[in-house]
Amino acid sequence: MNISLKSKHALVGGSSKGLGNAVAKQLALSGAKVTLVARSSDLLENTISELNKLTDCNHEYIICDYNDHKEYTKIMGDYLENNTIDILVNNTQGPKAGDVNSLSIEDYQNAFDLLFKNIVFTTMLALEKMKKNKWGRIINMTSVSVKEPLSYLALSNSIRSSVISWAKTLSNDLGSNDITINNILTGYFDTERLKELNSEKAKKFNVEIDKLYETMKQQVPLKRIGDPKEFGFLVAFLASEQASYINGANIPIDGGLLKSI
Repeated sequence: MNISLKSKHALVGGSSKGLGNAVAKQLALSGAKVTLVARSSDLLENTISELNKLTDCNHEYIICDYNDHKEYTKIMGDYLENNTIDILVNNTQGPKAGDVNSLSIEDYQNAFDLLFKNIVFTTMLALEKMKKNKWGRIINMTSVSVKEPLSYLALSNSIRSSVISWAKTLSNDLGSNDITINNILTGYFDTERLKELNSEKAKKFNVEIDKLYETMKQQVPLKRIGDPKEFGFLVAFLASEQASYINGANIPIDGGLLKSI
């Protein structure tokens, strides 16, 4: 199966590193023009330089901070008013870790702005032109913790669950325009985010970080941590014509980590 995204324009959030970066690279290699979104200009410039060498498209980037909702809406609003996006990959950095007893109401509000309001804002603007063109792909990067909550990720569990419910509701209204919206439930992948979370847990519980990684591997039936490239392959497929009948789905990519059906 040959996946071609030529003539398509993709916007990928949180794409200066980690899974977002892997997604951006795979979409570009599949033929799409990619606009990266993140807050680190140095990392974005390095990625753009790499993508432009690998492909024949002139890719671009937007610098903005997902943690500043007011600034984000201004920058993203201006961009989407003047550009058409065919493939929208909603991805932000995760909110602060912590269990329910360690979090404040302000923490929940900040997480809501970061994970929910930013996604809804971006999606609704991108949809205006998708509907006119009668084609679009919206892919939300979420987490397996929405199905099996992790106690130390209370904010992520709660707000990402809202994103999934919202996306499912939206999928009912978009099908007639040949627009699909799907959620990817992310398991353990070899990223900076996972290193940060494990580093915090190692300090909190006074254990070696290598032991935490080994425990994670043993929880996964495939006995390994995922390669970000594998995540990129899934997103490229969902963005393609070959996935045109997949809509409103929650798709885990976790090596079998989830125990629920």
